[in-house]
Amino acid sequence: MAHFRFEDLEIWKMAIELSDRLFDIADDLREQKRFRFAEQLDGAGLSISNNISEGAGSYSDPDFANFLKYAHRSIYECVNVLLILERRKLISESIKEELFPKLELLSRKLTNFRKTLLKE
Repeated sequence: MAHFRFEDLEIWKMAIELSDRLFDIADDLREQKRFRFAEQLDGAGLSISNNISEGAGSYSDPDFANFLKYAHRSIYECVNVLLILERRKLISESIKEELFPKLELLSRKLTNFRKTLLKE
């Protein structure tokens, strides 16, 4: 069976778990007919793991590091969307409190991994 190198990365596994949770929230938003919010959360959440996996297919460490930068930015996009959703009372504070530590941890791990790729 085929196996891709990104599947072994802890950061990718964390991103997939977060994406699953973000997709659940987006599904709830669709039920509330908040389609734009759902689409934005789906896209940003998927972008995290997409960029990690795409970067893992790079031919150089600096190129991989560049994709990790995009994944990192997508984390911040998710945080922003979640903050707005909470302000609009579309998600509870407890959902935000559940996800923010996980997003913050993944953000730190991406930054640290990126630094290892850029060391000469």
